[in-house]
Amino acid sequence: MRSNVCTGAKPATRTRRRRNDIPIMTADSIQPETRQRTMPATADRFWETKPLAEMTRAQWEALCDGCAKCCLEKLEDEDTRRILYTNVACRLLDRATCRCTDYTNRSKVIPTCVTLTLTVLADPYWLPATCAYRLLAQGQPLPDWHPLLTGDPASVAEAGQAVGGWVISEEAAGPLVHHLIDWVE
Repeated sequence: MRSNVCTGAKPATRTRRRRNDIPIMTADSIQPETRQRTMPATADRFWETKPLAEMTRAQWEALCDGCAKCCLEKLEDEDTRRILYTNVACRLLDRATCRCTDYTNRSKVIPTCVTLTLTVLADPYWLPATCAYRLLAQGQPLPDWHPLLTGDPASVAEAGQAVGGWVISEEAAGPLVHHLIDWVE
């Protein structure tokens, strides 16, 4: 097995902490400026009519729901291409907010961090099954909890889809095989 790549979550915001000082992302922890709709729900459902290749940068970025599942370390069976997720997050991920602490420079700081492009999406098997980029590349609809449909970034955490509060940093992890999980598809 080999370690897979990270794609980088969006920039960081702050959140509260839960028992034992373990950070967790909740609907209440998202700052008001982050909760504001960047693209109103149901207005201009561009993702349903516009191919990925024709999206503007803002539309492309809006597809990311901020779950940070792509920022988890993965193991891949090279024979079957099966992806095994771990609870180990990239060191740049703010584990409380599910946002990258250096989004702009993430690929320079973490050379294995993949910037999603149309070429990368030609074979998105390693992205989480709920990833909007993967779903749209495969001709599938967005999940009901996606912020583009709900108009609320907190809907990801409310649906139990964000990794915030459930992961540890790669700096403290040790061997990845000790951190395999089954709660990300």
